[in-house]
Amino acid sequence: MDSSSSEFIILSGNSHPELANSVAGHLSMRLGNCDVYHKSNRETMVSIHSSVRAKDVYIIQTGLDNNSIMEMLILAYACKTSSAKKIVGVVPYLPYSKQCKMRKRGCIVTKLLAKMMCRAGFTHIITMDLHSKEIQGFFDIPVDNLRASPFLLKYIQDNIPEYRTDVIVVARNPGSAKKATSYAERLRVGIAVIHGEVKESEADEVDGRYSPPLPLPSGGSVSGSDPPSEPLRRQSTSMKSRIMDINESVVVGMPSGIRKEKPPLTVVGDVRDKIAIMVDDMIDDARTFISAAEVLKEQGAKKVVILCTHGLMSSDAPSLLESSPVDQVVVTNTVPHDTQKLQCVKIKTVDISILLAEAIRRIHHSESMSFLFKNVTQED
Repeated sequence: MDSSSSEFIILSGNSHPELANSVAGHLSMRLGNCDVYHKSNRETMVSIHSSVRAKDVYIIQTGLDNNSIMEMLILAYACKTSSAKKIVGVVPYLPYSKQCKMRKRGCIVTKLLAKMMCRAGFTHIITMDLHSKEIQGFFDIPVDNLRASPFLLKYIQDNIPEYRTDVIVVARNPGSAKKATSYAERLRVGIAVIHGEVKESEADEVDGRYSPPLPLPSGGSVSGSDPPSEPLRRQSTSMKSRIMDINESVVVGMPSGIRKEKPPLTVVGDVRDKIAIMVDDMIDDARTFISAAEVLKEQGAKKVVILCTHGLMSSDAPSLLESSPVDQVVVTNTVPHDTQKLQCVKIKTVDISILLAEAIRRIHHSESMSFLFKNVTQED
């Protein structure tokens, strides 16, 4: 069935055409006819050749880079100015989702992106396994945060026949213990937690933000200026003394606190002769996973498997995983990773396109979405 003659139309940018075609195939449709390309000056150009007037438009675009974001926003705005009835963004991986908390001298970038998407014309968002579920509150439109855990759990059941006796779910850090517990309870297996991490950079502590105010220069004069008169010198000396007294009182009166020191990586739980499965929402920089895998192997784990929804694996992560103690990396196809698979044969892909297709079908026909969250917990 041609999408141009149906009640709704599916459009796609350049971020993940394979996933978009797979979703359209599950719906017995073809993608809408549109061109999304970049000019020589790097500007993004969008041209929609199918009519979207008074239709529901579903834009499938996963977040890979800033070009993907601009393609998504311009596609939505083009549909909005072409009188589309509804514009639903199908964004399997929401970019900038890790920047969802306030940092010193920073901002919450995810909220900025959410506002941009709303202003561009989106009326509904379908995404999957947000890094933090509170991100949904940044949007002024409905957000359906789908879960990939049923597909990942089914992969374990299909590929590890004796998983109930051989598998133990491992939380890579205490923060992911709830997610690991949710997986372990449904697999009916044990759980272990890795405590301690690689020491982080101390850049935030040495950039001067915690320093007391500096005293005035000696003599109260500024370099290159005329020396002050005697009354001004006495006034500057008095002010310098007061500032030093204030600084001293701050140091004396304010508790210095206890410096946070992370212990070495240790495993809480018995992983000996077990298949250790580390679960997380995404894998980008693989170094922390590799460090955890080394500790698990030292503790006697016979196999280490990483289970993640979003397999970003940027930079040199694939080559690091290939030469690491990790035996297998299982990710979904929310983001394309064909290039990474050429560098690392340990990467296995789980297809979740049917979940996105069913979500589109249910939203279009105003059906309940609760079936898609059956046996899914809040911790997933």
